[in-house]
Amino acid sequence: MQAKDRIPTEGGAPLAQNPFGGLSGAGLPSAAPERRAEAVAAPPKPPPSRNRGRVDITRQTAGRGGKTVTVASGFVGIGQPEKEQLAKKIQKACGTGGTVKDGCIEIQGDKREHMARILSEAGFRPVFAGGGFGCAKT
Repeated sequence: MQAKDRIPTEGGAPLAQNPFGGLSGAGLPSAAPERRAEAVAAPPKPPPSRNRGRVDITRQTAGRGGKTVTVASGFVGIGQPEKEQLAKKIQKACGTGGTVKDGCIEIQGDKREHMARILSEAGFRPVFAGGGFGCAKT
C-alpha cells in the first residue's frame, strides 16, 4: 500500500455549513414541556382491587408433536368472550399464536412468565402448576 492510498484519520476540518441552518421554526408547533413531563413521570397503575381467583399455568408437550404449549386453566366466573380477549392480549405480548380450547387459553411456546404477568394485571392469581394434567374437560 502506498501513502497516497491511505485515508486520513485525524478528523479533518469541520463542516463549512450546517444544512439545517437556513430553516426557521415558523409554522411548527412548540413542544409542550408539561406534556413531556407527564409522559415520563406517569403514575404506575394501581393493582386490581378484586381477586378474580387462581389460574394454573402449565407447560405441555405431550400429544403436540414435541412442540411446547403454555396452558392457562382453572378460570372461574368469566365467559368465553373474556377468555378470547385475554388470549389475544397474551398472543400480542408474546408474539406467538394461540387459541381458547375447552375453557383454557393455549399459547404456543414456553411463555409462562409473560402469561403470568398479563393474568395478574387482569386481577387473577397465576400459579405455576407442575405435571402434565393440563386442562380438565368438563
